[in-house]
Amino acid sequence: MKPRSVVCLLTMVFTLASAAYPCTIIVAGKKATVDGSVLNSHTDTCNNSRLMVVPGRTFPKGTLAPLHWGIQDVALPLGDFGEVIGRIPQAERTYSYIHSGYPHINEHQLAIGESTTSQREELRVEREGAKQIMTVEQAMALALQRCKRAREAVAMIGEWMETYGFLPSCGPESEDLCIADPDEAWIMEMFSVGPGWEPGKGIPGVIWAAQRVPDDEAAIVPNWSIIKEIDLDKPDWFMASSNYQQFAIDRGWYDPAAGKPFVWQEIYAPIPREWATGRFWLFFQTIAPRLRAWPERQITGPFSGIDPYHQYVEPLSLYPFSAKPEKPLGVEDLMKLQRSVNEGTIYDMTADPDWLIPDGQGGMKLSPLTTPFPTRPMRELLKISSRRNVARGNYGMIAQLRGWLPDPIGGVYWVYLDNQYTGIYVPIHAGVERINPLYSTYDPDRFSEDSARWVYDFAENLLYLKWQEAIRDLRAVRDPLEREFLEKLPEVDKKALELMKKNPGQARTFLTESAWTNMDRAVKAYRELRSTLISKYTNNKQGS
Repeated sequence: MKPRSVVCLLTMVFTLASAAYPCTIIVAGKKATVDGSVLNSHTDTCNNSRLMVVPGRTFPKGTLAPLHWGIQDVALPLGDFGEVIGRIPQAERTYSYIHSGYPHINEHQLAIGESTTSQREELRVEREGAKQIMTVEQAMALALQRCKRAREAVAMIGEWMETYGFLPSCGPESEDLCIADPDEAWIMEMFSVGPGWEPGKGIPGVIWAAQRVPDDEAAIVPNWSIIKEIDLDKPDWFMASSNYQQFAIDRGWYDPAAGKPFVWQEIYAPIPREWATGRFWLFFQTIAPRLRAWPERQITGPFSGIDPYHQYVEPLSLYPFSAKPEKPLGVEDLMKLQRSVNEGTIYDMTADPDWLIPDGQGGMKLSPLTTPFPTRPMRELLKISSRRNVARGNYGMIAQLRGWLPDPIGGVYWVYLDNQYTGIYVPIHAGVERINPLYSTYDPDRFSEDSARWVYDFAENLLYLKWQEAIRDLRAVRDPLEREFLEKLPEVDKKALELMKKNPGQARTFLTESAWTNMDRAVKAYRELRSTLISKYTNNKQGS
């Protein structure tokens, strides 16, 4: 253990300020994956990355459940969900789920991913003075407590939002959820109704629509609406609030007499931003490169990324709601997509010519400090444009939902903390009874060796000493361990299934201990990695 003064000094030097970065959802249906699982995912969630199991309970009839403001607040003690701003009828029985700033999965393999999206200025509502009381993170927690199936959760969240009012907690912007179970996945989009809404008057407190992702297709939500035309005559594929179209008609945003289709995405979202179109493009040209002629955004020279004058500005209609992958997707494919830093494209921040230095032979080469995550001071110094990577900070997950196994075993919650590009994915089965304290401990203002996120963050910040070389050292430690987790999963499943047939309690204990051990091993590996990085790249070896 380093002396306290040294640890504090390193913390101050290396820690990057935390912030809630935009989130990306990627989902794949069961016929679009290599093993027949449904895959759901969520990157770059809020700063409250602390995980805990909230066990299922029974309640007396007539009990009321609190609605909280503050679930995302990492400053609150673990288990304190914040200020109570309202109450709704409590379920007589709730299910166990894994809670965090954005809760993701329950014991029945119901998994939810979130992505904040943009909405028209007129729809925004601030908490102050609003009578809406249902945030999206609260709705996620309630759905995981009460639902087993995705379409059940969609309908229930829609009903809550209509009755109690959708209160944005990020922006104040709209929200997308991907709600999935082992059989199907739904994209649910919610726009707020602006100020002045009051409960109990028969007027929905939200505008929402949901569309099912075809089983053989995959979709992305890059902080932007993706639902286009809605056909409620197909209830297996679409759901929506009663006001989904009438609200726009009343505001003069849509005229049925004009003879044009009602395109949800165009009516309720504003003019698209590059942070969204860049990820739409990256996703679809990666999974379905031959689907159509995508804009050309590969780097062709050292100045490609600083020539926006000749860049395509495509309409959102170019990108479908979802597409069939040309090759089936697996957990590792989603990891790769989640770790994307736009390599080889005009969005690649390592391709900026300001990183180039003389190579000593009359040519130029990348500086050893070149990183896909330049800090704001670095970007300002080098005049590097900020681009939205899929990979970034905080935490996130991939939910692997497998219907051929019992729910506690079938659901696997692959979690990363801090930055997925440099961090490691650790598997946690849906049936675990508790979480390793390393993954439930985090104070962003104070370094702790007992916090997994701090350990991963520490190692990442040491990369800035000599990023181009140090990232290879990190991968040499991380990749074999992560591969072992993937390869040993069938063995863990088999042992748990054998125990489940004899004693379900023992199976849950085994799954808990397995996840606990994996977390211990991952943290230990990164603690040792720090020693390697500081020893190899200390400024004592940088030269004059």
